[in-house]
Amino acid sequence: MQLEGIDHVALGVRDIEQSVKWYIEVLGFERLHDGVWNGVPTFIGKGNTGIALFPASPDAKPTSSSHRELRMLHLAFRATRQNFLAAQRELEKRGIKFEFQDHEISHSIYFRDPDGHALEITTYELPKPS
Repeated sequence: MQLEGIDHVALGVRDIEQSVKWYIEVLGFERLHDGVWNGVPTFIGKGNTGIALFPASPDAKPTSSSHRELRMLHLAFRATRQNFLAAQRELEKRGIKFEFQDHEISHSIYFRDPDGHALEITTYELPKPS
């Protein structure tokens, strides 16, 4: 399996627009993929670094007892189309179940590591329409 690197980190946040503003002002990020998926998630980033912001439950607090809502939702790796398909074959060979999703501008597979952490492999190289 050949991965190109981390594509994005998915974060649960209390206020999407406040978080967008902070990442733009503080880290110099930009909105990405605007107008896709009805804004959920909201993508921000710069260069090859992306963050997908998802709404957390309204009562989420960043304390040790309730931080599970304000957490990393999944870790996404980027791959070429060829390696995206090879990754699926490798996971199948190892008996690791995964779910495919078509995100219009990308294709992704989702699966879990041995501790249950959600992982994603995504490619923006889509097959050409027939």
